Amino acid sequence: VTGPANVEVILDRTPFYAEAGGQLADQGEILSDDGAVLEVDDVQKPIKDLIVHQCRLTEGTLVVGAEVNANIDLARRGAIARSHTATHMVHKALREELGPQATQRGSEDAPNRLRFDFQWSKAPAKSVISAVEERVNDKLRDNLAVTTKEMKFDDAIALGAMHLFGEKYGDIVRVVSIGEDGWSRELCGGTHVDHVGKIGMVNILSEASIGSGVRRVDAVVGQGAYDFNAREHALLAKLKESDRRLASMYESQLAASVPALVADTKNSAAPVKVAVKNVGHFGAVDALRKTVLDVRAQLGEDAPVVVALAGVNEDDKPMVAVATNEAARKAGIKAGDLVRGAAKVLGGGGGGKPDFAQGGGVDASKIDEALEALKHEAQKA
Repeated sequence: VTGPANVEVILDRTPFYAEAGGQLADQGEILSDDGAVLEVDDVQKPIKDLIVHQCRLTEGTLVVGAEVNANIDLARRGAIARSHTATHMVHKALREELGPQATQRGSEDAPNRLRFDFQWSKAPAKSVISAVEERVNDKLRDNLAVTTKEMKFDDAIALGAMHLFGEKYGDIVRVVSIGEDGWSRELCGGTHVDHVGKIGMVNILSEASIGSGVRRVDAVVGQGAYDFNAREHALLAKLKESDRRLASMYESQLAASVPALVADTKNSAAPVKVAVKNVGHFGAVDALRKTVLDVRAQLGEDAPVVVALAGVNEDDKPMVAVATNEAARKAGIKAGDLVRGAAKVLGGGGGGKPDFAQGGGVDASKIDEALEALKHEAQKA
């Protein structure tokens, strides 16, 4: 065969791992002594003891019987090994949290990521999945040793080694143990790291149903976990910057509303001048407080003054802030009392000193009603 061509190659012996037990196949290249270059994309075992390399012949001519050098992609092999060992750890941690009924139903071990399917009838609590992730990463920091040993099937089962129900095993099986005391033991023919610390980190991305009574955990491992955390960090930084810009915009809008509010209140003929406004989103609580005090200062001491601003905070919860001048306090008007009444309308509570107080609630649709009640109460003095 002369390249370029897609070919299937069988060698008399091979270092390539054929896809099995959920572990993806090795990739790499095969080079013949007379110049043929084959890129190995996949390796399968269609029948027992027959390993087929699915290759792209990119240059040269390949002939039957040629001697070749087979080279696996060691970086990929290492990344898959980290994922495979991590899968055993996720399996063990899940069973610790949920119990022995959480039996394995399938898995996929790929470079820097894993997928683990298990039998369970309903969605585990998010706290369970968090505990699984925490348990796995605790064990990574303990840097448990990973060992393999061949033994009789019955002896492996007596040791408590996990195995897939319905899977056919020979008389002699390979047991992969994690930890000197055998924290995790599974029958497995795949590749693994020799110490779990080499995995680095595991982040569980999701847990969901994939069918009746079967759940799936998806996780990133090693470099995949690092990349995920780096993206999360960058996203968090962007969100913080967006929040900062949004808060700045809200504060500008708040400041822009002050002159008209001051002018309208000064023109009031009422004996108690009450400045009230639903400011909508106001950003930070400090901005609302600062604005209330600013309006109070601009209204002076010529008459009793009450300033009450209400709006929605960063968590979409209603808040109200109230300030009184000295003339209002001499007339018996206390900011704390006014806030408690308004916050009650909002479905919450609050309080403070006679000169300044703040509070909040849960029902933002009642802000205008709360301010109206507050205004009525203040003008009764």
